[in-house]
Amino acid sequence: MTAAPPLCLTVAGSDSGGGAGIQADLKTMLALGVHGMSVVTAVTAQNSLGVKGAWELPAEAVRAQYRAVVDDIGVGAVKTGMLSGAVLVETVAELLAGTAAPAVVDPVGVSKHGDALLAPSALEAVRKELLPRATVATPNLDEVEQLTGIAVTSEDDMRRAADAVLGYGPRWALIKGGHLAAHAGEAVDLLTDGAEEFWLRAPRHDNRHTHGTGCTLASAIAAGLAKGLEVPAAVTGAKEYVTGAIAAGFSLGGGIGPVDHAWRWHR
Repeated sequence: MTAAPPLCLTVAGSDSGGGAGIQADLKTMLALGVHGMSVVTAVTAQNSLGVKGAWELPAEAVRAQYRAVVDDIGVGAVKTGMLSGAVLVETVAELLAGTAAPAVVDPVGVSKHGDALLAPSALEAVRKELLPRATVATPNLDEVEQLTGIAVTSEDDMRRAADAVLGYGPRWALIKGGHLAAHAGEAVDLLTDGAEEFWLRAPRHDNRHTHGTGCTLASAIAAGLAKGLEVPAAVTGAKEYVTGAIAAGFSLGGGIGPVDHAWRWHR
């Protein structure tokens, strides 16, 4: 009998187009050699052009899915994504508090197309309830500004933003600088726990098909943590994986296509 691979759980919304959300998470986990499991928090009607509709699941449905998986199968790491309202944020924060596994919190605020995925009323719950449960928090620059009020335009701003995010309680903050105009030729991220600082730099690929980038990166980090890697190693490996996935992103439909989660197999 073959032993089970490391176990990783995504708690996120469904993307019917398959580029982001739990679909991207599960593809990433498979590509990185861990067994992916899912708790669906919302269903979206979504394609390459944007989010056409979104329906939040009841808190009891989210709690039941989580308990069914964790109480029977167990989990090595948890990744959270779309939690659209305060009740779901509080529910998931409570579940994480009772789980010993590391947690990667991707505080999803808007979709790649600019569609709001987090109610403004839920922001305070993210700050006070969810981020304190995070081993790693992975906001992009728009989400950083939502959470902290800091508009990031430079690497010094990224440091200030990281300090502000760490003030909400996660052990590590990963500030994703992929949208930083000051670095036209590279994608720069900052990982810090307030004591150590790691600057992660990669070439910026001229490819508009980047749907699912944030979900993919957070899931790749969680996969590394499920394998037993320390946070800096998990994040470094995830950055390498997502950089390759962005480079291989492909056209789909009439809008923004997804990153290629299987790029290593194709190569």
